[in-house]
Amino acid sequence: MELPPETIDDLTKRLRRAEGQLRGVQQMLEDGRDCREIAQQLAAATKAMQRAGFVLVTAGLTWCLSDPERSAAEGYDLENVQKMFLTLS
Repeated sequence: MELPPETIDDLTKRLRRAEGQLRGVQQMLEDGRDCREIAQQLAAATKAMQRAGFVLVTAGLTWCLSDPERSAAEGYDLENVQKMFLTLS
């Protein structure tokens, strides 16, 4: 699957943001912060990861639809991309 450079940049930014949130959660645990605050940050990190996954699958679906024969030949037929989407939901 070929991902456009702008999609790769977007995914990288999203994953770095999630990484920062997870580091923040680790620091909050070390600092003995309130569980509600920690849970809120974990939820934000989870949401960021989910969105990154959806961006990836959306890019894959777009690629598959733009060249179905090539995508199927590379193992990314529509059914496989749908399965990727369902793993995220």
